[in-house]
Amino acid sequence: MEHFYTIQGEGHYQGYAAYFIRLGGCDVGCVWCDVKESWDASLHPQLSVDEITSNVLASNTEIAVITGGEPAMHNLSRLTESLKALGSRTHIETSGVYELSGTWDWICFSPKKFKQPHASVYKQANELKVIIYNKSDFAWAEEHASKTSTDCILFLQPEWSKEKEMLPLIIDYIKANPKWKLSLQIHKYMNIP
Repeated sequence: MEHFYTIQGEGHYQGYAAYFIRLGGCDVGCVWCDVKESWDASLHPQLSVDEITSNVLASNTEIAVITGGEPAMHNLSRLTESLKALGSRTHIETSGVYELSGTWDWICFSPKKFKQPHASVYKQANELKVIIYNKSDFAWAEEHASKTSTDCILFLQPEWSKEKEMLPLIIDYIKANPKWKLSLQIHKYMNIP
């Protein structure tokens, strides 16, 4: 759908320079998705793996983030092999609804209530990022955290349109449950992609 060089705005690598590769196509259907235009892959131009990797190489960053839409609905083996050959770290942001293909240095797993995650993704995740849209999402977050590995980093992130309402609840929750960390979408504060 698009590709750009920016600052990672959320999660464990927040603040790092990263080249984002946003793939078209998603069948999860989050009502609050901020890139609904990514859902229909046919609306976006096809780029070759060589075109994508040359853009990453030109950026001079170490991190390439594959996101979407839902990137795992595509076979990502060739893309990640090419990125790894350049010396790039390969990161993915996924809802986990599909088995993962490709070779990953970092897996950000952000399950959504709209479609059940694939069981294999839980133990592969380096970070679990749960979007908090309402109070019931805390129990839902705990349910998913219980299925991840013990070294998975746990994040709670307010849904952007409800941040003022949810952030105080998240802060209180993390203080009572310090295994969780806070993730904010700092790229939106900085008005960058």
